[in-house]
Amino acid sequence: MIHEVTMPAMGADMTEGTVVKWLKSEGDEVARGDKLAEIETDKTVVEMEAYNAGILRRIVLGDGTKAPVGSLLAYIGGADDVLPEMDDAPASAAVEEPSEPEPAVELQVEAAAPEPQPAPEPAASAPVAAPPAPTVDGGRIKASPLARRLAREHGYDLGAIPGTGPGGRITRDDVLGFTPAPAFAPSGVTEAPPAVTVDGSDIELTTMRQAIARVTVRSKTEAPHYYVTSGVDMTEAMSFRAQLNAELVESGVRVSVNDMIIKALAMAIVEYPKWNTTFHEDRLEGHDSINIGVAIALEAGLIVPALIGVQNMSLVDVANASKDLGARARGEGGSLTQEELTAGTFSTSNLGMFGTDTFAAIIVPPQAGILAVGAVKPTPVVMDDEIVVRQMMNATISADHRVGDGAEAATLLNEVKDNLERPLRLIL
Repeated sequence: MIHEVTMPAMGADMTEGTVVKWLKSEGDEVARGDKLAEIETDKTVVEMEAYNAGILRRIVLGDGTKAPVGSLLAYIGGADDVLPEMDDAPASAAVEEPSEPEPAVELQVEAAAPEPQPAPEPAASAPVAAPPAPTVDGGRIKASPLARRLAREHGYDLGAIPGTGPGGRITRDDVLGFTPAPAFAPSGVTEAPPAVTVDGSDIELTTMRQAIARVTVRSKTEAPHYYVTSGVDMTEAMSFRAQLNAELVESGVRVSVNDMIIKALAMAIVEYPKWNTTFHEDRLEGHDSINIGVAIALEAGLIVPALIGVQNMSLVDVANASKDLGARARGEGGSLTQEELTAGTFSTSNLGMFGTDTFAAIIVPPQAGILAVGAVKPTPVVMDDEIVVRQMMNATISADHRVGDGAEAATLLNEVKDNLERPLRLIL
């Protein structure tokens, strides 16, 4: 039987993709789950998996071709199966990239040279005799009492003011008409600060930023968000983490604060599986795997791939999987899978490394919610009627009100809080 391979939708906001490279050639045997091709989306490069077994009979769209979601890419079938004629094949709305883009036309505008202006002729002026320097009488500068007071008020050096009165005496008019040299400017007078220029040019959005804009608008438009916040005492968790990492040092594994948060969240969802569902018009569609999305900031924007099956991972497993997921999201050591980009059921976002105390994240559609955490900081708190310093962290759940009410989200958050404040739970 002949099966069509079509451009998959690798994300709620994906409308088209590009075939970067076929990993199988025509005539190769293909098993279900094999990696067929690398597909570039708005956010990353993903390995497309085969959903049918057989022989890759024909590749319809080759490397470097862009096509809308659902477009025909190839055929898989048996060796004796008859391929449809290309004329009868489903129309592919592939968008071909121009092989030779037209060269950009550069416009150069030469500034007209200013016409030379004749140099101004120096104005003839009669030589002006310099006013007599102020005379000193027995070491005292001759000046009227009013001139002295005005000089003090203006901050002038009296000895620098030429006197025009009898015998070079400094008068009131001499002080008022005096223009001090910069070296004798009144104290407190400074030069004007340099002008500040601001770049007001437009910023072209990358394809990833455009995709983020679409999906966040969709989320805030479709899902009625509400927020529940709680402070989490991480003192015991930080001590537990330090001891655990000391024991793991030879293995090369290092458990992060975020790994503990992911594990604590997955354990809480096991207890309250309603938050592992997706809203549909007449039901909440359940999922049998807890797939925790991890918000990862890239240079081009934000991506939220998921750790698959966290309910069956140990804390060390979560640490290893998180490290691998982050590396592949950044293009190191492989690429993300279609499942990792589309199968998340609940997500986390951590801005603690930026010193952020509290924030609320936007739900990744069609998930039920997202847990946002801030930095772990020493904070004075009251315990047993005494003020003590504890390592505190603020955590906020953004929840879809269609899935659950405020009390239900608060119950889930309290379970996460209990798991972190009693960290031995994370390894039991």
